[in-house]
Amino acid sequence: MEIPKRLWIGMVVLGAFARLLPHPWNFTPMMAIGLFAGSHARKTSTGILTTMSALALSDAVMGFYSGFWYVYAATLIPVLLGRLIRNRSGVGPTIATALASSLSFFVITNFMVWAMSKQLYPHTIAGLTASYAAGIPFYQNQVLGDAFYALAMFGGYAILSRCLQPAQQTV
Repeated sequence: MEIPKRLWIGMVVLGAFARLLPHPWNFTPMMAIGLFAGSHARKTSTGILTTMSALALSDAVMGFYSGFWYVYAATLIPVLLGRLIRNRSGVGPTIATALASSLSFFVITNFMVWAMSKQLYPHTIAGLTASYAAGIPFYQNQVLGDAFYALAMFGGYAILSRCLQPAQQTV
């Protein structure tokens, strides 16, 4: 089933809106949007545009921040992972890439917080370890949010696809 342009736009708006609503830290649909868009968009550029637009739209309302560029870069990883599973069916590849998306975001963003800030953490192994340790509560929310939204998007799409398929005729 081809996904119409208006559904991609709806995903951008709903993704941005979900970031603006009160929610636990990192419990957002951004990784799931990237993963879904990467796996279901005909072109990689559609996946990237959908994901970046949702982030930019919500950041335009909330305000941009000094580390937004590495958050945006980390959010592109799920789009690429989605491209890897686009021709695979089943729950297994989706779960694996959703978990990889969560982990990659955690690793990249906590590393960059450590690397870019001399005031928060010393540039030592102990400082890097402290940065990752401080991110664990956010990571827990990240995994839960990614699981919830990936299930909603991939599961909802599977149900919608089945409902919209013409009934097979038996001879």
